[in-house]
Amino acid sequence: MAQPAKGPATAPCSTPPAHTEDAVTSVHPVDVHPVDEKLHPSRLVPAALQHIAAMYAGVVTPPLIIGQACGLDLAARTRLIAASLLIAGVATLLQTLGVRHFVGNRLPFVNAASSAGIAPILAIAETNDKGTQLPAIYGAVMVAGVFCLAVGPFFGRLLRYFPPLVTGVVITLIGVTLMPVPVGWAQGGDETAAGFGSMGNLALAAFTLAVILLMQRFGKGFLRQVALLVGLLVGTLAAIPFGMADFQALSSAPVAALPTPFAFGAPVFQPAAILSLCIVMLVLMTESSASMLALGEICDRRADAKVITRGLRTDGLATLIGPVFGSFPTSAFAQNVGVVSLTRVRSRYVVAAAGATLLVLGAFPVLGAVVSLVPMPVLGGAGIVLFGSIAVSGIRTLSEAGLDDSSNIILVAVALGAGIIPLAAPTFYAGFPAWAQTVLGSGISAGAIVAVALNLFFHHLGTRSSTTAPALKSS
Repeated sequence: MAQPAKGPATAPCSTPPAHTEDAVTSVHPVDVHPVDEKLHPSRLVPAALQHIAAMYAGVVTPPLIIGQACGLDLAARTRLIAASLLIAGVATLLQTLGVRHFVGNRLPFVNAASSAGIAPILAIAETNDKGTQLPAIYGAVMVAGVFCLAVGPFFGRLLRYFPPLVTGVVITLIGVTLMPVPVGWAQGGDETAAGFGSMGNLALAAFTLAVILLMQRFGKGFLRQVALLVGLLVGTLAAIPFGMADFQALSSAPVAALPTPFAFGAPVFQPAAILSLCIVMLVLMTESSASMLALGEICDRRADAKVITRGLRTDGLATLIGPVFGSFPTSAFAQNVGVVSLTRVRSRYVVAAAGATLLVLGAFPVLGAVVSLVPMPVLGGAGIVLFGSIAVSGIRTLSEAGLDDSSNIILVAVALGAGIIPLAAPTFYAGFPAWAQTVLGSGISAGAIVAVALNLFFHHLGTRSSTTAPALKSS
């Protein structure tokens, strides 16, 4: 009788990891899966805040960059931020809670405007006159959403054409081609301004970067996870005494208001812009599929074909509806997959609470205006970390892609070279037709096209090999 009594008391000491995970679920009925667990508010609220902290900078980055590139004033950029928050909240709620068997993967899955679309969107903006930029962008985004809805149910068959070699190149190029953006921010953001490139701007950017690095080095737990936000906050506070923070948007923004449909004009549909963003949508669908598979493993709930189809359908709906209110292509947020893995809090209701919070933030533009207070040099210092980490993700993916094979090395080398041409020589395609300038002028689009073509040439034409499983696992 004594021996059975000792077993439970000593077992946790011998296997701490198993005990830690069991402790999360043991207080709940056996038939309740951790994904469907409804936590007490004392646990749910802090867990949801961690997800918001991990995603917030990424959610507001696309509207900040695109709004600046399109020459929008502070009030218009505030509306873009509010719209992105609103659509992110709606998409995340749809994913986590689902609607029957139509949309939603019912996993702790965050959806929001993806940074992967920024580079081709900026290329579209450069080939259009001021005032017509956003309509052209939104027209292309809407068609990309329809494309996702149409291709989503059959996407599993296409994944063999997007192995780690291809996705790694594309993700790396996303980070590399975006790097001039934070560099310009660090100088002040506006090349026509008198203080552009001044030592004051560069010092503020360097100070922000230093704060983020110090938080990563000495911060613990939650503080380390929110190092980017802490850097933005401290950098902004440091800028205020020097008059480098603009409070105009905060004073003029309405406290509460829903985004107005087509506030920036009716969508315009340009074939070259549409092609560019459909290519990006394929990359986003690959990332979403990989994230769903990863979450399925983490949460012990396998993401089968039906789950992936419902998840991609949600991506497509959010991407299609987003431009109506002012948002951009929507996809998975990989950083939140990391939060689930680190915290082991697998409840989808935690992420649903985070999505509801984003929805509220989007309905109150004054909260979005707070983000607009961040000076450009501060964004520059943080952007170097943000976009650099995207490139690192691509490099990590490439490291799993079998680069000991000479054909793979050639594939990556040529694709990266094609993607870097627009960055190294912006006028390289000046003599090409307008549609070709839009497609090839974006490093991510050019690199993706070359990577897919060479992957077909080296690994599919005349062969029977299939790389579907590695592509999903490694992306």
